[in-house]
Amino acid sequence: MKVLIVHNILWAHYKAAVFQALHARSASADVQIKVLQIARNERSRAGWETTAADAPVYQYDYELLFDRFVEEVSVGERTRALLSRMRQFRPDVLYLTGYYDPAQLALLAYAKLTGVPVVMQMESTAADHGRGGPKEALKRTILRLCDGFFCFGSLQAQYLMELGVPARKILLRKTAVDNDVLLRVYNEVRPNRTAKLTQMGLPPRNFVFVGRLIEPKNLPALLDSFAQACQQVDNSSWGLVFLGDGPLQSALERQAQALGLTERVRFLPAAPWYEVPQTLALADVLVLPSRSEPWGLVVNEAMVCGMPVLVSNRCGCVGDLVRHGENGFLFDPDQPGQLTELLLEIMQLSDAERARLGSVSEEMIKPWSVGAVADEMLAGFLRLGH
Repeated sequence: MKVLIVHNILWAHYKAAVFQALHARSASADVQIKVLQIARNERSRAGWETTAADAPVYQYDYELLFDRFVEEVSVGERTRALLSRMRQFRPDVLYLTGYYDPAQLALLAYAKLTGVPVVMQMESTAADHGRGGPKEALKRTILRLCDGFFCFGSLQAQYLMELGVPARKILLRKTAVDNDVLLRVYNEVRPNRTAKLTQMGLPPRNFVFVGRLIEPKNLPALLDSFAQACQQVDNSSWGLVFLGDGPLQSALERQAQALGLTERVRFLPAAPWYEVPQTLALADVLVLPSRSEPWGLVVNEAMVCGMPVLVSNRCGCVGDLVRHGENGFLFDPDQPGQLTELLLEIMQLSDAERARLGSVSEEMIKPWSVGAVADEMLAGFLRLGH
């Protein structure tokens, strides 16, 4: 059996880890898997690329169709390249990672004409953006043409079913990061945490945000809530670290200064994904305050590192990865008072109580491994291809 996977960008490391695990399992199942990577990266994430010698290397059967940013590849170019490769490879199952790409929709139409079953990836949730109108109607039509679906989690599956997809067609409800690499890096840095914090001039305990400094992340509200929480504790033992770049950085730096937080807030430049645990090792609690977030892979990463997580209820991962009061807390991003109260509550917990929350995170994330995702994907391909 032959499976053709179409993916947008080569840079997406978490997908590469899954593709490698899938490749390793495919031979014993008599399955040939080929991945078409449309482009090298997105322009907005250009600074996140790395060719460092210590970067993990993933090996699987793939072809990079265009060695440039995906925004620079026209719909015509993508369509011609994808159709050509599909005719050459002649797959038994086609896996598409985007219903929003006209080129992939052309491939979907071709697959239906030639009798090839199609699996579609779903990352969105009903809460991710405003829903309704002609776009939702078009989406329902597209989804009816698909034979199976791979979802990031339960909220994505729920959204599919709201769009009329039968539950039996949902073959996967899980996504993963490279837990092994992340944990190894974290454990290398964590023993030197105190010395590193002193060297960087950071407080002994820190909240951390990881991601792009952009409007949907709701970061001005995070700064305001942190300032209000700090006013209610009689010490300076907590700080807030931002790891990432983006157009809001200058405004956030000015806001931190106006709030009198220059000694407590630190902005660090974006790092390659496998270096993120170096910063997580210096922090105590992850905060993801987004107003819109299809999933939030940094929550996976923080949980792998045994951290409590404080996550907006708009993030797609909350249906699976956040248990309020057990491994972290949920809040409404449109109710900033909730975030302030939770930051203050976490500040007032003992080290042992925070460690208990983190240990629950560590246990919860273990089944969300690259190997588990690859196993379920392979089972889904076999179910449709035979």
